[in-house]
Amino acid sequence: MKYLVRDKIFAIGDDYWIEDEHGRHAFLVDGKALRLRDTLELKDPTGHVLVTLRQKMFSLRDAMTIEQDDRPLATVRRKRLSLLRNHYRVTLVEGTELDVSGRILDREFTVEYDGELLAHISRQWIHVRDTYAVNVVREDADAALLIAVAVCVIRMGERERED
Repeated sequence: MKYLVRDKIFAIGDDYWIEDEHGRHAFLVDGKALRLRDTLELKDPTGHVLVTLRQKMFSLRDAMTIEQDDRPLATVRRKRLSLLRNHYRVTLVEGTELDVSGRILDREFTVEYDGELLAHISRQWIHVRDTYAVNVVREDADAALLIAVAVCVIRMGERERED
């Protein structure tokens, strides 16, 4: 299933719908203004909060957390740097690790678990300006989590570029 995400939606205080490939509202991104740290909520179409994304405060390395029901679900950290590709590690609370690699700022990267592709993030399928697709490959994968991972690594990559 492909989800279409507008690229400039993630300013704090902004709200935006993420649509599925059929143009239906799938998730609402709710940017929380007036917070001490970067906070976004990903909600279902009825307004129920599925996951919350927060910038991790006072971390030695830049990190973001993904929370579900006010409990940590995952931590996203930069893994290593190379000239052509960025690498991030997503550590779920039960110990599972996902690898994110590719050209983050170009919106061309993948999310994998143990070498198996879970999602491919790309602009190549999209003809709408400032939009990219999150293609969730596995039917049993948590689409909200994979979209949250994509949002986290893009925000982190953009912050690194600004520094």
